[in-house]
Amino acid sequence: MALEDAQTQADLAFTRNDPRGLAFENAFGGATSFLRRRYTKDLAGVDLAITGIPFDQAVTNRPGTRLGPRAIREASTLQPYDPPYGWGFDPLSEFAVVDYGDMPFDYARTPAFPQAVTDHITRILDSGAASITLGGDHYISFPILRAYAAKFGPLSLIQFDAHSDTWPDDDFGRIDHGTMFYKAIKEGLIDPARSVQVGIRTTNPDTMGVHTIDAREVHESTPAAIAQKIKGIVGNARAYLTFDIDALDPAFAPGTGTPVWGGLASWQAAAILRDLAGINLLGGDVVEVSPPFDAGGATAVAGAHVAMEILCLWAWTRRKPG
Repeated sequence: MALEDAQTQADLAFTRNDPRGLAFENAFGGATSFLRRRYTKDLAGVDLAITGIPFDQAVTNRPGTRLGPRAIREASTLQPYDPPYGWGFDPLSEFAVVDYGDMPFDYARTPAFPQAVTDHITRILDSGAASITLGGDHYISFPILRAYAAKFGPLSLIQFDAHSDTWPDDDFGRIDHGTMFYKAIKEGLIDPARSVQVGIRTTNPDTMGVHTIDAREVHESTPAAIAQKIKGIVGNARAYLTFDIDALDPAFAPGTGTPVWGGLASWQAAAILRDLAGINLLGGDVVEVSPPFDAGGATAVAGAHVAMEILCLWAWTRRKPG
């Protein structure tokens, strides 16, 4: 959308007719849909839906990630003026991307929450669209993966995180953001042989067969080499990418519930994600952004950029020739 067109309309989140195109509205005003996409519950003709799941009742330390989707959306309004740097194409102009809004749920009925998430993502997938989810704590990835695996079969998981989240927990009724990938592997949602965790720097001896690239290996290598290693593990398998913002060092992302020193720098994460272009990515999420601990908003800015990179990775293999 041209600048002069934008100046004659207000709040493209409501007035945009074409879901494709960049946005030239003031970053400091208007409705803060993700990347200034149109807010809609109509998924007809939509390629990818951004949705928020504002849930943080599974945390083991500091809460606040229920406010993450709102903060990531606000931070994202700085981005849609230009095509994303370094990609050589504009996914917002080539694909129909909308903001599907936040998932509604009854916060006082926690046991019903997992199925509500699975149903929410299933509705998106059944429409023919893919999803990128803004969290919320990391537990949400488990019921999301249930929806994806029901449609596509077991997936390769690419997980950026300080923690493995595979601590043993055979009580599937428990809602815990540190055990959900243990359960996902046990349920057969994830193929561990084709899955990889990046940035790990906490101890969990049982990897459950998932490949680990810890933070020290990232620091002692190069982003290009790390991306190539990830691609070698995942191959052509259908993949889902989950990015826990605590994969970044607290110096770059202080606004999170379980910060761990020694993590990835923003430039490392950006370069690795960009060099993953070509993987068969079906969807992804960004989780654990906790605005109450995010002085200056740096964590939300990082989360918004990660979500854009996931969008670019998804779009890369779906572009039409030429």
